[in-house]
Amino acid sequence: METRVAVMAIIVENADATAKLNEILHVYADHIIGRMGIPYRQRNISIISVALDAPQDTISALAGKLGNIEGISVKTAYSNV
Repeated sequence: METRVAVMAIIVENADATAKLNEILHVYADHIIGRMGIPYRQRNISIISVALDAPQDTISALAGKLGNIEGISVKTAYSNV
């Protein structure tokens, strides 16, 4: 199956949502190239970027599951590669 390279930007506004977020990311670990988290203490949020190489349906499913968690916002950018 053809895969796409993408980066997912995740804003965590509710620290209680992190356990569920990490649980879902663990399920998709085989597709994750890498991730970086930045706590922004002045605004009481966290900013996470996740680089992926996966089928488009898999990336969309992950974004949908994360976006359904209260207190989390997700946007995905796809590469042309």
